[in-house]
Amino acid sequence: MQRCIGNKTFNILIRTHLDTATLYNFIVIEGNIGAGKTTLATRMAEDKQTRLILEQFADNPFLPLFYEKPDKYSFPLELSFLAERYHQLKDELTKQDLFKPAIISDYFFLKSLIFAKANLGEAEYELYTKLFYIINDSLPKPDLFVFLYHDIEQLLANIKKRGREYEQNISAEYLLKIQTSYFEYIKQLTDMRILIIDVNHLNFVDNEEHYRQIAALMNQPYPTGITRIAL
Repeated sequence: MQRCIGNKTFNILIRTHLDTATLYNFIVIEGNIGAGKTTLATRMAEDKQTRLILEQFADNPFLPLFYEKPDKYSFPLELSFLAERYHQLKDELTKQDLFKPAIISDYFFLKSLIFAKANLGEAEYELYTKLFYIINDSLPKPDLFVFLYHDIEQLLANIKKRGREYEQNISAEYLLKIQTSYFEYIKQLTDMRILIIDVNHLNFVDNEEHYRQIAALMNQPYPTGITRIAL
């Protein structure tokens, strides 16, 4: 069935498309624990009218156990996250949506390797990497990888503020280990567009202007490699 629209309606549709259009078809927003990834990805997807992929971690039974006894539960935790992330991304990234072709995700599959390196012993990590790279090669890579950088002190404050009980004992040392792992792996991603935004002086959750600044940065053309921006 064909549908005709008037010029006025057509112009409104065009303006709406221009306001919401994204330069990249697949954007991932990453960062340390407490960086605000999910909040930013959700708001961006709503404003840009894109599909949204959110990491499913709340129902993972190993997560609270890991924070209590990391030595005992680190390996099953990381394996369960590896499987869950793979199945979610495989399902979501292979779907076709004519009206919402672009996708924003609050995590990158590489996150699995980063946390595994921080949490596993040498032998377990060696086995884990073999499984990771077998799976990783079958998943599409993002057009833009965004990393939200916070100082460790700010991350701790954010974690305390959001109040998840099982996160309250996360140490500064653990957050630093995760942050270091992220940057070690980011340096190896030489074939991707990577945007690192220092958001220490921004409150994009509560401040509309700050949010708009970050949203605008994520819709600019960037060369392959790492671009660092401090606001």
